[in-house]
Amino acid sequence: MSPVTRARHLAVRIALVTGALLPAGCGWGSDGKAELSVESAYIPQPVSDTMAAGFLTIVNKGGAKDELTSVTSAVAGSVTLHETVGSSMEEVTSLEVPAHGQLVFKSGGNHLMFEKLKSKPVRGEKVAVELHFAESGTVEVEIPVESATYNPKTGH
Repeated sequence: MSPVTRARHLAVRIALVTGALLPAGCGWGSDGKAELSVESAYIPQPVSDTMAAGFLTIVNKGGAKDELTSVTSAVAGSVTLHETVGSSMEEVTSLEVPAHGQLVFKSGGNHLMFEKLKSKPVRGEKVAVELHFAESGTVEVEIPVESATYNPKTGH
């Protein structure tokens, strides 16, 4: 084997070994970014003509956290994020979706508030919603409208 060929083989081996030792989560492969999906989404049919609540779970299978920064929908003048701590509810500007974790919006907990409704969502309809994330951009979701007394099996 010539010295040049031997050097090339050595360089390839070094590259393979070095690549194998890189720690996960350093921006290499899918572990370096959020992988978001939405589950268990629903809006209870509102009693009010002006406001409705929304619930869902944002699942992140990726190795990096992301942040839900806003929500928009043509059905409402605005959609706000609300965080519940203890028995107190407050509007927040963003909520974190942890790496390999989830952000849960459920009755009695974090939730979306659809304010200044342009039309009242009715059971059986679906409401188009855009979830805006700091890193992942926009995720579009069709949220079904359920009865006002709907109680999901998932506990949300």
